[in-house]
Amino acid sequence: MSVQVIVSGGGIGGLAAALSLARSGCDARVFERSSAFSEVGAGLQLGPNAMRVLHGWGLGHALAQVAAFPHKLQVRSAVSGRTLGELPLGAAMQARYGAPYATLHRADLHGVLLAAVQQTGIRLHADRPLQQIGQTLDAVTVQTPDHPEIEADALVGADGLWSTVRQQLLADGPPLATGHLAYRALLSQTALPQTMRSSNVTVWLGPRLHIVQYPVRGGEALNLVAIVHGTLAQSGLDGAGNVNPWDNAATAGDIAADLSTALAGSCAALLSCMAAVPVWRRWALYERPPMQGPHEHAASRVALVGDAAHPMRPYLAQGAGMAIEDAAVLASTLGAGTSAADVPAALQRYAHARWQRNARVQARAQRNGQIFHATGLVRWGRDTALRLLGKRLLDMPWLYGTS
Repeated sequence: MSVQVIVSGGGIGGLAAALSLARSGCDARVFERSSAFSEVGAGLQLGPNAMRVLHGWGLGHALAQVAAFPHKLQVRSAVSGRTLGELPLGAAMQARYGAPYATLHRADLHGVLLAAVQQTGIRLHADRPLQQIGQTLDAVTVQTPDHPEIEADALVGADGLWSTVRQQLLADGPPLATGHLAYRALLSQTALPQTMRSSNVTVWLGPRLHIVQYPVRGGEALNLVAIVHGTLAQSGLDGAGNVNPWDNAATAGDIAADLSTALAGSCAALLSCMAAVPVWRRWALYERPPMQGPHEHAASRVALVGDAAHPMRPYLAQGAGMAIEDAAVLASTLGAGTSAADVPAALQRYAHARWQRNARVQARAQRNGQIFHATGLVRWGRDTALRLLGKRLLDMPWLYGTS
């Protein structure tokens, strides 16, 4: 009999976990707290490490219809506008790592995963938040508002940054505010001047801020993200952890006020790009410290994936990628040949296989933030190193290669 798995959370991580588990022979059910299966946010980047997994699930063609495949990554100075370093993507990345580097709108990736999940016949339950979790030697049980007890062999917490499953498993409190704010916008490329349109990933590095832009939706739109040092008070957020408290509309006037000091002295090309945005969405960024051990990934019959296990700063563009990798490894340990009695041991294998890699990515993302936002002599050293060793520094075989 196949292993029965409840997946809490119908976002990218939850759907990836459910799809991977079903492909490996498990019987997966997805419970989502929202009334519909959808995804908020703007763009995301998927390195070849994540794209290899998605291609292995047979999603290559569907992704090709909605993704963009940038030709290169270029790093530029926000102050001078000079190019500091470049990394070829496109065919070079495909040849080196066996999969492309892709940029997508989050909703498009979610839609591809949702369609694949629906085709497998996985049961999807919207508006069904998990309220209580219990474990015995033989099973895990969950409660929802309309059902006092649902039993399964395993529970996967894929319920994101403010994970209910994590709190009942680890009771380690809410995630921590980073003091950084992210402003996101999506622009139609045809509405932009020709000089502002782009098929590349461009990262602008400035003192205490950086800006990233890249194409999504097959290149039809340009995703723009500005991340600056700030405070929760500045963002007008309560930090209480309610559903999407960090997603707030910000007009051009709001961001002009917030970024006026940070962007002072920036080059004309960057200022023109920022001025083209009529409305922004604003998030306060949260994180947890890098994982300390396998206990943060699984205990007995409960496992965590994605942001529920290892929320990270976006400075390595690997949040979605690590969730997808988690899903693949989880399914490989719970798949064909695993009995219900074997589940706790299988989940420990998953935890031991994943925690160190996720901790490394979390730590590297934190370090990147310090480098991206550097000032003074550190900034000068960073720019010099990128000019001399740009390709070598920007490529990451440890990350993009086989994990």
